[in-house]
Amino acid sequence: MQATQTDLQFYANQIRYYTLKELQKLGFGHYGGSLSIVEVLAVLYGKHINIDPNDAKNPDRDYFVLSKGHGGPALYATLFLKKFISEETLYSLNQNGTTLPSHPDRNLTPGVEMTTGSLGQGISAATGIAFGNKLDGRANYTYAIVGDGELNEGQCWEAFQFAAHHQLENLVVFIDDNKKQLDGLTIDIMNPFDFVEKMKAFGFAAERVDGSNVEEIDAAVERAKQRAGKPSAIILDTTKGQGVPYLEQKADNHHIRPSVEDNDAIHTALEELEKALQGGLQS
Repeated sequence: MQATQTDLQFYANQIRYYTLKELQKLGFGHYGGSLSIVEVLAVLYGKHINIDPNDAKNPDRDYFVLSKGHGGPALYATLFLKKFISEETLYSLNQNGTTLPSHPDRNLTPGVEMTTGSLGQGISAATGIAFGNKLDGRANYTYAIVGDGELNEGQCWEAFQFAAHHQLENLVVFIDDNKKQLDGLTIDIMNPFDFVEKMKAFGFAAERVDGSNVEEIDAAVERAKQRAGKPSAIILDTTKGQGVPYLEQKADNHHIRPSVEDNDAIHTALEELEKALQGGLQS
C-alpha cells in the first residue's frame, strides 16, 4: 500500500474525528487511551496492514491485536474508515444489542482478530498468532498494541520472552507509553524504568519514537519489517488524550463522563478537525 506522510496525517485526523464523535454519541468512555493510539492506527491501517474487508479471513492476511482493549473506540473508528463497519454501527458503541462493546470482541465485530480487555492477555494471543503463522511458513505480520500500565502484568513479560526465544521476526509490538493508567501516573504506580532497555533485555529489537508523528512511526515499522531473527518493539512516546489539548491537560482522562465544560472543549476540537479535513469525511 502506498501512502504519503500527508495521507497518513489526514487519516489520523479522520480517526480522531470519528473516535470523538462515537464517544460523544455515547456520552462517556475511554477518551484518553483511545486518542493516544490514533497515529499508530493511521500508520498501520493506512499503509502497512494487509487486510481486505471483502476477504477478511484470508489466511495470509496481517493480524492486529489491540491488547489494551479499552482503546477500542479508536479501533472502531479505524474499522469504519476501512469499511468493515457502517457509520450507524459506529454510533452504536456500547449500546444495548450493539456489535461494538466497549472492549473489542472477535465474535461480534468484523475486523477484530482477538477479544481483549483483560489486560495482559492480548499480547499473549498476538504472540501465539505470530508463532502459528511462522510455523505455517506464512510471510505475514502480527501487530499488537499494549499499554504502559498494562505492562504491570507479568503475563506480558512471559509472552515477550516466548516471542524472543522463538525469534518471531513477524511480530511487531507497540508500547503506548502515554504515562498514565486508570489510577494515576504510571511512574507512581509502578515505575516502568526504560522500556527500550527492558525490551532489549528480553531479546527484542527496540526503539522509541514520537507517537504523535506518523513519519517517525512509519519509518520504525519499515525498519521492523526488514529485521530478521528477533521480534520488534516500538515504544510510542504519547500523551493520554493526544491531539486534543484540553483532554491532554485533564488530570483524570482515562475514562471521562464529560461535564458541560468538557463537552464544549470536545465540540471545539471536532470543529477544528472538520476544518482540517475539509470535506474529506466519510458519509
